[in-house]
Amino acid sequence: MELLDALTGNTTAGSVVELSLAPGFRRTYSSVYAAVGECFIVTKAAQRRHWEQLLLRLVALRLAPPSRRKFWLFGIDATSVSRIFAPTLPDRGYVHCANPIGGNKPITLGHQYSLLAYLPDKLPECEPAWIAPLLWRRISSQESELAVAVAQIEALLADARLPFHNELCVQVEDSRYSTPAFLHPVVQHTNLVTIARLRGTRTLYRQAPPDAAQPRRAGHPRWYGARFALHAPKTWGPPAQCAATTCISRRGHTYTVQIEAWHDLLLRGTRDYAMHAEPLTLVRIRLLDAQGQPAFKRDLWLGVFGDRRRALTLLDIRQAYLQRYDLEHFFRFGKQRLLLTDFQTPDIERETNWLQLVQLAYVQLYLARSLATPSTRPWERYLPSRPAAPATPAATQRAFAEIIRPLGTPAAAPKRRGIPPGRAAGAQPKPRPRYAVVKKTPAAAKKPPNQPQTG
Repeated sequence: MELLDALTGNTTAGSVVELSLAPGFRRTYSSVYAAVGECFIVTKAAQRRHWEQLLLRLVALRLAPPSRRKFWLFGIDATSVSRIFAPTLPDRGYVHCANPIGGNKPITLGHQYSLLAYLPDKLPECEPAWIAPLLWRRISSQESELAVAVAQIEALLADARLPFHNELCVQVEDSRYSTPAFLHPVVQHTNLVTIARLRGTRTLYRQAPPDAAQPRRAGHPRWYGARFALHAPKTWGPPAQCAATTCISRRGHTYTVQIEAWHDLLLRGTRDYAMHAEPLTLVRIRLLDAQGQPAFKRDLWLGVFGDRRRALTLLDIRQAYLQRYDLEHFFRFGKQRLLLTDFQTPDIERETNWLQLVQLAYVQLYLARSLATPSTRPWERYLPSRPAAPATPAATQRAFAEIIRPLGTPAAAPKRRGIPPGRAAGAQPKPRPRYAVVKKTPAAAKKPPNQPQTG
């Protein structure tokens, strides 16, 4: 608990061990690593799933139900933990990492983690980007990012103890989740609606016209009708539903938002994932400036999947997807202020323990956001004021030590253990084994050179 409070209210530590210098941390620096290793005792994969489910219930039961909308909103995304110089860490692979230098591949060596989070309802113009992290799960080299995300959705919706069980739930995802491998399993949940971004080069299909009046011909039944190519406006036809609203940018510019929708389109499936029985609603969003010209070069295309997709209005769909970017703010805040990727260890379970401690620290900030007094620093006096909104994550973290000081800590006072005997004289521990970097896509086998023909 002392480590958790020191992490939650951290304003000066640049590394994990420096958290031992926090005023509320009464133990020595070696206790930091002992706390990380012993907070979640895991020897089997089933124990890790047990801890994940307990943390999910702990956080979910403290969430206020949505008041400005009629559904629970969730988001899934993955982030990388870079461990380039860690040859003793097992199961390292090539994972995505943003690279600001053009021409370089956006990859690094390390682990990848998938996060499932609750996105609380808010007013988009005046409330800060808060989320409630629910489930962390590592993506091993034997798993795909989509399979892990599907398992997280199953753990979220199958637990009858959670407040949103059997309630209308909506999840928002980026374009990498708009594939049949992810969409087909999740649309089987009748109370779930999935909103995924579609690339502008995708091609959808209308439903095949009924052939009941014609005699049945031999061969496979026809599933897909005319093409609907997102990059070919001639194939669109008139939209089935339209809506419009306005939005104001941070620079004070007013834009007109045009939303168009086409119902009951089909996404081409695969042999394992038949998508012809899962129609979707296609949504196109455009921003127009004061002169009526598009503000961006490309339009935003969204696919809405699920049996209850018609329960969402077009404005609900747009606002729900825009809130997905709060996940990116969490990753940035976690890596910069909560030391999300700074714990160095050769043990996978301890690394996962640390990420779950970061999850609890952020949850403490989320629950204390209404108790923090918003304060600005001298160089922040020109920022737009939010008098009615709760404090931002950074402002809550700066005020967290003052919030919990009257409450104290449930941790027992430390007891001196004396001088430990240490390692026996002459004992030499074996060096840790080194592990090769795992490549998910093995290199293609070299073909033998062509043999000269004889005869």
